[in-house]
Amino acid sequence: MSDRVKIEIDAHVADVTLNRADKLNALDLKMFAALAEAADSIASDKSVRAVVLHGAGGNFCAGIDLSVLGESDFDFGKALDTPVEPSPANFFQRAAYAWRELPVPVICALEGVVFGGGLQVALGADVRYASPDAKLSIMESKWGLIPDMAISTTLRGLLKPDHIKELAWTARVLDSSEAKSLGLVTAVADDPLGASRKLAAECAARSPDAIRGIKALINKAWQMSEADSLALEAHLQSGIIGGENQLEAVSANLQKRKPDFRD
Repeated sequence: MSDRVKIEIDAHVADVTLNRADKLNALDLKMFAALAEAADSIASDKSVRAVVLHGAGGNFCAGIDLSVLGESDFDFGKALDTPVEPSPANFFQRAAYAWRELPVPVICALEGVVFGGGLQVALGADVRYASPDAKLSIMESKWGLIPDMAISTTLRGLLKPDHIKELAWTARVLDSSEAKSLGLVTAVADDPLGASRKLAAECAARSPDAIRGIKALINKAWQMSEADSLALEAHLQSGIIGGENQLEAVSANLQKRKPDFRD
């Protein structure tokens, strides 16, 4: 993995930093690749129960580095048209969609600029805490592009289509208060990184089977028919109930002690 993304794992939580502060963590080709590689690395580590995603230097991500558009040796057609197996997402989409694909919670801390592709990376997370001074924008139309980093999946259940069109057409910049009122962010927090780490620690302290099951249920069922979503609830629960971690949760609560879950 390149130095574009830094991962530190402690107490079952992976702390992931977009590490290009001098460029406001803008997305060059190495950053696109490093984000997907980071998610893949975490997916292969069964000890990780939650992820905190944030940017270095007081900004989350300024969006695409315009140098990418001048990469004459890069095959954009192939990168756009070819899914990165086994994911349905292409090279650019996976920088955002890989966080949605992770089975564990991903909590994103937003500070400073969160523009274009940077916002789309954040939308791949399950929860977003934004600082009061954060600035967000679906900015791709400014550069003559459409937003295409999995936003058609990650924003589908958050905003109404008319709001999405207005934001994407105008590329206007929102403050965190408006972003919260629309649903782009979960909450505004004076210390979004601290809030993200607190939630991640709470998730990591619960049964990893239940936490993963909740993410799978909500990510999948909201796009299903009622009959299929009811069946999914039952299927996920049948794989959890009576299991070692579920019984440990009951025992720990009854005995008023800290549970000891297995990954």
